[in-house]
Parts: sequence; C-alpha cells; structure tokens
Amino acid sequence: MPSANRGFRAPILLLNKMVQRFLLDTNIASHIIRGDIPQVREKLVSIPMEHVLISAITEAELRYGVARRGHPKLLSQAVGLFLERVEILDWSSAVAKVYGALRARCEASGINLSAIDMMIAAHAKAIDATLVSRDKAFQQKGLQIDVQDWSAPSAS
Repeated sequence: MPSANRGFRAPILLLNKMVQRFLLDTNIASHIIRGDIPQVREKLVSIPMEHVLISAITEAELRYGVARRGHPKLLSQAVGLFLERVEILDWSSAVAKVYGALRARCEASGINLSAIDMMIAAHAKAIDATLVSRDKAFQQKGLQIDVQDWSAPSAS
C-alpha cells in the first residue's frame, strides 16, 4: 500500500509489541522469484506479507536483471508478480543520512561492501527492519544491523 512517506517509517507497534519487519536483499528476492530454495519460500509464507518489504534499490536490481536477459516473458512476469505483492520502499533523504554514517563507520572499520549492498543495508537500518540476505558480507559485526539468511537450513 503506497504512502507519501514510504522510505522511512517508525517500527509498527501492535498491542505494545514491536512487529518485526523484513527487508529483502536482491539475492533473497531472486530466490523467491525462482523458487529454487524451498526454505526461503517456507519462511516467506510463514510471515504476513505486510511485514515483508524491499527497497527501491532491490527493485532496480531486479528490473536490471530482467533487462540484461533481454526481457524474457516468463521472467518478466515472475518479477512483475513479485513486485505487485511486496511493498517497495522509496530510498529517501532519511535513509541517505543513515547510509552516510554507516558507510563512513564501515570504511573506518575496514568493512568493504559494494555501494548497492551498503544502500540496502542502510535502508534496513533506517527503518529498523531485519535485513534478509545470503550475502556473507552483511554478517560482519561492524554493520550493527540485524541480518537473517533464510536460505540457511536453520532459518526455517
């Protein structure tokens, strides 16, 4: 459900309990679209879809993947259906502020991530969501963000 302030929201409170939200990295979104790792899909269906989000950065990477492959019909449809079902958050100025601080801290600590990975990590941190990714670079302690790998056998 689109909103005027999609890029930065406070955590959802329900009956005085914090509701965990999950920001999917591109690799997990790709596994969901392909359906090639059963435990990823099992974890996804166990969570209310309103708690599952992606960054506009992930949307851009998915659309790039479709374009790079020449817009094959089945892949285009699968990506389109996925994007219709998940909430896509704008990358806002508030997220950019978190990105700047996170990137500076990571560089000072010797943590190297690609710019896109850093943007997605900053987005998760800015909205207080759990980042869901298979990328081991996100497991580094200096990032100070909550990360889950739904593809790992213990994730389900």
